[in-house]
Amino acid sequence: MPRLPQLTVLATILAAALAGNALAASPGNDPAALVKIRDAALKSEYAYERLADMTDLIGPRLSGSRGEAAAVAQVADAMRKLGAKVTLQPVKVPHWVRGAEAAELVEYRGRPEGITQKVVLTALGGSGATPATGLTAPVIVVRNFDELKARAAEVKGRIVLFNVPFDQHMADRGLAGQAYGQVTRYRGAGTRMAAEMGAAAVLVSSAGGANFRLPHTGASGLQDGARIPAASVAVEDALLMARLAARGPLSMKLTLTPQILPDADSFNVIADWPGTDKAEEVVIVSGHLDSWDLATGANDDAAGIASSMAVIETLKRLDYRPRRTIRFIAWANEENGGRGAQVYLDANRDHVARHFAAIESDGGAGRPFGMRSSAPQPANKLFAPLQAVLEPIGAGALQRADALSTGDLRGLELAGVPSFTPLIDSSDYFHYHHTAADTLDKVDPQNLKRHVALMSSLTWYLANLEQPIGRWTDPALAAGAASATAR
Repeated sequence: MPRLPQLTVLATILAAALAGNALAASPGNDPAALVKIRDAALKSEYAYERLADMTDLIGPRLSGSRGEAAAVAQVADAMRKLGAKVTLQPVKVPHWVRGAEAAELVEYRGRPEGITQKVVLTALGGSGATPATGLTAPVIVVRNFDELKARAAEVKGRIVLFNVPFDQHMADRGLAGQAYGQVTRYRGAGTRMAAEMGAAAVLVSSAGGANFRLPHTGASGLQDGARIPAASVAVEDALLMARLAARGPLSMKLTLTPQILPDADSFNVIADWPGTDKAEEVVIVSGHLDSWDLATGANDDAAGIASSMAVIETLKRLDYRPRRTIRFIAWANEENGGRGAQVYLDANRDHVARHFAAIESDGGAGRPFGMRSSAPQPANKLFAPLQAVLEPIGAGALQRADALSTGDLRGLELAGVPSFTPLIDSSDYFHYHHTAADTLDKVDPQNLKRHVALMSSLTWYLANLEQPIGRWTDPALAAGAASATAR
C-alpha cells in the first residue's frame, strides 16, 4: 500500500474529526432546530417550482402514459440533484386509455320534434366500451342500492343512473372525506352490481360539490368478464335525467370508446436521505406520482409529491442530517390500482419493523391545520414540542384515529407502521378533484409553503425522536391484513 504524504494524513484525520463533531452536534429535536426548519420551509419556493414543473411541463400522468413516465424521470432527476440516493423500483401498472365520450337524451315525454339534449359526462377508469357508433337504451334512475334491487327486473339492457349527490354541507363542516365516501361506493360497488344485473351501461352522479357542470372521473369497480360502459355525469345532468324520468320513459344515446391495453412498465421513485446513528430505521414521506387524465393533477397529487420533495430540500439547505433515514417515495399507480404500494410492501415484508413511521400527503393543498396520526394513543404526548412549534402557523392540531387508511400506506399500516398525514381544510377539495379543473392555479402558494413547513418539521421530528412511538395495532383490522394487502 503506498505511503500517504504526511499532510494528506493530517488532513484526513482533521476531516474525520470535524465530521465526528458535526454528528455529535446534530441539533436533533431541539426546539430551535425545529423553528429553523419551519421558517426555512416558509421562505422557500422550491415546492411550488417543482409543482409547476410537473403540472405545466408534463400535465396529466395516468398510469402507463407518457406523462407518467416523464414524471418519473423528472422527479428522480430532481432528487439526485439534492444528493439523495435514488432507486427506481419497477412496477407493472394498468394501462387504460380514454376514448371518445358523448351522450344525449333522445327520447322523453314532452320532447319537441327534432330536439335532443346533450349530457356532460366522462368515462370512469376501467370502463368498458360501447360500439364505435354508440348504443341507445332506456334509462332508469335510482337513488340507492335498495332501489336498484327493488327494480332488478327493469335493469337488463338498460342504462342505470345512480342519482346520489355529493353532500357539500358535510364538506363545509370538515367531513369532506365522509361525504366523498358516501357517493363513491356507487362508483365502485354500484357499477359492479349494475353490470352483474345485466345493465347495458351505468352512470353515477359526480363526486364533488362545485356543480359547474364538471364531471368527476375515478376508478370504477368493474372487472374483466363484467366490464360495461361506465361514466360519471355532471350533477346538473343527473338532476335533469331524474326530473325527466319522473315525467315518463327516458332514453339516451351513449358513446364511450376507452381501451384497456397490456400492463405497462413504471416505477416507484425512492430517494433516501441517509440517517446517522439509526440509519437502518426509516421514516417515509410520500405522495403519489400518477394522476387522472382530465387535467394536470395539481391537487391530486402533484402538491403532495412537491411537498414531500421539499422536505429533503429544506434539510439539505440547513445541512441537517437526521438520525433515522428519511425515505421519500413517489408512489406509482395510486389512482387505479395501488400497485406501487403493493410492490413496495411485498419487497419489504421482512423489513417492516425497520419502518419507524410513514407520512403520505394525498389530500390536496388546502390550508393545513396540523396532522392526523394512527400512532398508539399513549404516543400523543410525545408530539407536544412539535405542536408548540407549529402553532404559530396555525398547524399545531393533532387528530388521532385507529387507522388512517391512506391510499398507499394502508398495507404498511396494517403491518404495524404508524401513519401520518396532514390535517387539511378540504372543504373545497372535491370541487376540482378528478376533474378537468385540477390545475396549478387552484393551489395557493402560501398554503403549499405551510404544507412544506408542517411536513418537514414532522418528518424531522419523527426521524430524531428518542422515544419509540410504538407499533400501530388494531386486532380487528390487523386480522384482515393479509387479504387487504394482497389486492
